[in-house]
Amino acid sequence: MQYVYGAMLLHAAGKSIDEKGITAVVTAAGAQPDATQVKALVASLEGVNIAEVLAKAEAAPVAVAASAGPAAGAPAEKKEEKKEEKGVSEEEASQGLSALFG
Repeated sequence: MQYVYGAMLLHAAGKSIDEKGITAVVTAAGAQPDATQVKALVASLEGVNIAEVLAKAEAAPVAVAASAGPAAGAPAEKKEEKKEEKGVSEEEASQGLSALFG
């Protein structure tokens, strides 16, 4: 993740995302960069419009949260119904409490 964060930092600073830049950021953070991972990240980001990807990522959680709301509510209602069926009546609860105090 530190390499990805380094690439994001370079992007935010308006710098080019290359092996030298990522290595410098990771080194400045106090970590020992792995040249293989740095090369792999740079190769995977080649031709990627990072600003566009970040814009899509910011919009995605809103759509997911909105669609998860109603679906998550239905099972919760079923669980509440089951709890009510298995619930203890007030009379049974008060008898149990009176046994504690004599």
